[in-house]
Amino acid sequence: MKDKTADKHETFLALFTENEAAIRAFVRRMVPTRQDTSDVMQGVALVLWRKFDELEDLDGFRKWAFRVARYEALGWLRDTGRDRHVLSVDVIKVVVDESAHNEAKLAAQRDALDGCLEKLPTPHRQLVLAAYAPQADMQQVAKQSGRTVNAFYQWLHRIRLQLVECTRRTLQLEGLS
Repeated sequence: MKDKTADKHETFLALFTENEAAIRAFVRRMVPTRQDTSDVMQGVALVLWRKFDELEDLDGFRKWAFRVARYEALGWLRDTGRDRHVLSVDVIKVVVDESAHNEAKLAAQRDALDGCLEKLPTPHRQLVLAAYAPQADMQQVAKQSGRTVNAFYQWLHRIRLQLVECTRRTLQLEGLS
């Protein structure tokens, strides 16, 4: 039988891992560089873990994590506010509010795109994901597809158009467009 600490740790890790990319994207919109994002995310992760016991509804983890990320980013901006290359806190608050407002729409779009990707034949989906992987070598992906680089780009363009249309239809059917 697992002890409570192990269960808490596993629950936190599952929730954090599931939401980390969205939280990171949210923070990235508020701070100037990727390194700054990493610094803020370390603080966010620590605060989330330390205060995890205070979260009463696990279904509200994402919203709570965004709130923590907002305060951590604003604190980081306040602390680095002497740097003239950093936007003012007032401007950042506008960006944060707009980002929070758009997060539900962006999440729905991501979910719809994921569903559309799943509808692609497995070889096509693998090629699309390979083409968009970090540091993807397009010549290698084109070779893997059995196409020239130009032909692969044309094929990829057609697939992207299909994915856009599928995503639009999915959002319309769900009343989210």
